[in-house]
Amino acid sequence: MKLVRARVTDFKSIDDSGWVDIDSVTSMVGKNESGKTAFLGALKRLNPVDGTQGFELKDYPRKGYVKYRRQHKSDPATVITAVLKLSDQEREELAARVGAGVLLSEEIVVSKNYKNVFTWEFEMDEGAMVQHLLRSAELPPEITNHAGNARSTSELLNTLEALDVKPVAVGRLITSLYGKFREKSAKQTVEELLHSMLPKFVYFDEYSTMRGRISIQDICRRAEAGEAIDESDRTFMSLLTLVGADLDDLQSQMNYEYLKAELESASISISDEMFEYWVQNKQLRVEFDLSPANPADPPPLNEGTILHVRIWNNRHRVSVPFDDRSKGFVWFFSFLTYFSRIEEEEDCDLVLLLDEPGLNLHALAQADFLRFIDERLASKHQVIYTTHSPFMINLNHLHRIRTVQDVDDRGTVISADTLSNDQETIFPLQVALGHNLANTLFLAPHCLMVNSAADLIYLQILGEICAAKGYQRLDPRWVVIPVGGADNLPMFVSLLGENYVSVAVLMDVTPKNKAKLDMINHNNVIQRNNPVKWVEVQKVRTADIEDIFDSAFYLRLVNEAYAGELQETVSMKAISAKEPRIARRLEAHFEAEGIAGGQFDPYKPAAWLLEHHAHLRNEISDEVIERAMSMFQRVNSLLPHDGFNSMMAAHDAKGSANGSHGAAKNGRKRLAPSFTI
Repeated sequence: MKLVRARVTDFKSIDDSGWVDIDSVTSMVGKNESGKTAFLGALKRLNPVDGTQGFELKDYPRKGYVKYRRQHKSDPATVITAVLKLSDQEREELAARVGAGVLLSEEIVVSKNYKNVFTWEFEMDEGAMVQHLLRSAELPPEITNHAGNARSTSELLNTLEALDVKPVAVGRLITSLYGKFREKSAKQTVEELLHSMLPKFVYFDEYSTMRGRISIQDICRRAEAGEAIDESDRTFMSLLTLVGADLDDLQSQMNYEYLKAELESASISISDEMFEYWVQNKQLRVEFDLSPANPADPPPLNEGTILHVRIWNNRHRVSVPFDDRSKGFVWFFSFLTYFSRIEEEEDCDLVLLLDEPGLNLHALAQADFLRFIDERLASKHQVIYTTHSPFMINLNHLHRIRTVQDVDDRGTVISADTLSNDQETIFPLQVALGHNLANTLFLAPHCLMVNSAADLIYLQILGEICAAKGYQRLDPRWVVIPVGGADNLPMFVSLLGENYVSVAVLMDVTPKNKAKLDMINHNNVIQRNNPVKWVEVQKVRTADIEDIFDSAFYLRLVNEAYAGELQETVSMKAISAKEPRIARRLEAHFEAEGIAGGQFDPYKPAAWLLEHHAHLRNEISDEVIERAMSMFQRVNSLLPHDGFNSMMAAHDAKGSANGSHGAAKNGRKRLAPSFTI
């Protein structure tokens, strides 16, 4: 069975999680104490792999505990409801056991309450089960036809018992019906079969990590006394199971060499699989040894036989206790040990519940573990894991992400909608997206740095207009990076390192900005083979990209973008000042008049142009387009001459041959055509 969606109600911090869609891999992102672990805990108890832990009354939310306790015996609350879908193989097995066409539901709904009682919801045709029973019984045709009208097993039994003459086959069928349906209905029979197909839930967290020293006598004593062993010991027991050993073998020194060989063999197998994904240090191996306890050690390590788990580092040729090794490595090895045993023993579908996996792994190791989840785990089993690490978020599968938020008066709410969550909840997503964007940008060989996102919009729109007229646009090899002003240039350039071929800055060339550029290019600590080049927006030193537009046109963008916040339209007279840059004049005017809280945001008019460019672009003058084309030419001239420029030249020659881009209209100089990809 495949888990399709799940819902948790009245469990710990969860009043109602809402329906949570489950994929082959589902990432649950949320801050600490938001309820991620509670959701996994409820799922685990639906059908735990060890078959032991169910729901307990103490797990009911405290705010309604007293009231619920009175009704618990008579009306136990439902905790977990799951929707599952059968595989084709399971459907065939069900048809062979109870009859084809008995199960009509595409999806099965199962729930479990605080009394650990299951409730199943599905559609079935009991008449199809009757037909299956009749076909299997090999009755005489006349009896089969007579009993074939029965629509339930009880009706079939009554019909057969009412026969005056009962052939042997009829007697056998009656006996079989009594055996199968005396104490349970046909629906309950199907429920038992469905329960046997229910996936088992495997929970693993940091507390499941195996210890470096284990007291054999202590585990044996607790096992004999029927005491529960903790998650760490359970992982160790998984290792024993993998090698076919038990606790008695550990206590027998006669089996020492044999047992050590088996343990190390299992360790090698697990390590080999682990090192397919663990790339941090491949010079490690796990070793085992047995020794008498040291009376000076704390209980229970002070008596009996102690099993030592150690990590040998081939690079440094030294071994250290398992507990003293990198927690990330220890966690990964422990998880693989536990998972390998479960996978070997359980012949059923598994849902792996990983609570903060790889918490102690390096960021790159977390990326490796994500690959391990996709390639090794999700290929056979469903995986649901919680995280608040941005490096445990796979940005290639954003549809897998579920945000977990603790909402006032509602408790834990889980959603696939990131827009309705607070900033703290989605912060890991923002960091992951930012990191991915930064990697994409900084790996580019040709970087053009601009002031803001508004510049990006203007470059795109002006480039499209230029290209439509056969002029040159911004070369697509440039990756444009908004840096937030010249003050941030040193930081961004340092992040680029030496991975670039061309880096240029498209900003106003003030003396202060020019000094920053000189400081970058003449840094004595970091010698740069490719100096950063500055490009003027216009052939004047004090001009932003907004100054390419006619002042009247740009003011129109401002007035329309800020229409809801202006008492009167902003005129050229209102912003007449000695400052040549129109954006700076508008900043001063907004501050002086208290418009929009005294803050002018250059992005708003740019966004307005983007939204309405279909008709506004027709009002951009030819002079503006020429200024934009000149800017693109100057920026593109900084790139190395390669195939792109050759294609540009070929495109230009073709235009000259057919006259499509001949002498410019109105006597203006002919402009270079563009090559558009």
